[in-house]
Amino acid sequence: MRVAIVTESFLPALNGVTTSVCKVLECLRDQGHEALVIAPGTSPWSPVMTPEHYAGFPVHAVTSVPVRQFRVGLPSYEIETVLHRFRPDVMHVASPFVLGMRGLTAARALGIPSVAIYQTDMPSYIRQHAGPAGELTARATWRWIRRIHEQADLTLAPSTSALRDLAEHQVPRIALWGRGVDADLFHPDRRREPATTALRDRLAPRGETLLGYVGRLAPEKELHRLTELAGIPGTRLVLVGEGPSREMLQAQLPGAVFLGRQEGQELAHAYAAFDVFVHTGTRETFGQTLQEASATGLPVVAPRSGGPVDLIEPGRTGDLFDPQRRGALREAVLPLVGSEGTDAAALRARLGAAGRHRVEERSWPALVDQLVEHYTHAIRGAARSVA
Repeated sequence: MRVAIVTESFLPALNGVTTSVCKVLECLRDQGHEALVIAPGTSPWSPVMTPEHYAGFPVHAVTSVPVRQFRVGLPSYEIETVLHRFRPDVMHVASPFVLGMRGLTAARALGIPSVAIYQTDMPSYIRQHAGPAGELTARATWRWIRRIHEQADLTLAPSTSALRDLAEHQVPRIALWGRGVDADLFHPDRRREPATTALRDRLAPRGETLLGYVGRLAPEKELHRLTELAGIPGTRLVLVGEGPSREMLQAQLPGAVFLGRQEGQELAHAYAAFDVFVHTGTRETFGQTLQEASATGLPVVAPRSGGPVDLIEPGRTGDLFDPQRRGALREAVLPLVGSEGTDAAALRARLGAAGRHRVEERSWPALVDQLVEHYTHAIRGAARSVA
């Protein structure tokens, strides 16, 4: 199968959209498919540029502009030219909003079946940042999202919560497709590796319980909630990631450690150094970092909202706290705080082992097998509509 992927985000940017696209490309390569990527480019003077190839597939970078530390690809007719030359069997559009909308329009004009991946809760982000006009702007955003996804032959949502949101806003032809996790990279055995031991010795010199977060440091992640955990005796907060909120968070969380952006083995060792994984955002359509933490054997504490509801089983793999009740995050974390040999450590081990067991069936190859089935469904549906 020949697959054209149009994505709103790609390397060197690191986020959930980029990670998913990269993993899909790697699995498509391993399964013998052909692919092409159309993605926002970076400036020639950028220290790290968009790669020309990934997983052996060509990457076509389009002109982009920076918007709040993101690269937004500008829609243009060059997409039709690229697609006409490649002649894909199906188009995969990752988190369409600007560039993705142009890709879907081009696919429809060229008669290419399309699968859109809904991945970012943009209306909630806009509601949060738009001030007094937030609600009105969010409703307009939903109208735009519906218009985008009406162009697709199939839209895939990553969680039951996201699927429900799409249905409530009359987005047609929707189905559920989750996200895979690299259970080899993120593994409990990493705890015994020298790099993890050295990092843990540095972060917890007095045997502190490490409460870790991985993700973008930005307002939409609602990291102000972590102030509830400040001052819990015998603990230390550790944050991995970068973003516009870093300076503010350093002021709010003076005892926390900020490790900055990490990836690959370095990121895997960071997870393995933690004792508890904590997530704070209530607008996640999925929650990839929660899966990575579970794969590492960590208990996960997250809001009872959005994607985490599908990923965390309270009392078995972690806990879900009520984001509307002040102090609920602290209450959920406290039973997990304690040194080795305590009841808290035993509870962490039990929840972490159950979380690991649960994600082992969510490998990226298995998820991409499902995705290829969705591609086939879209191709057949498009053929029926033409007939």
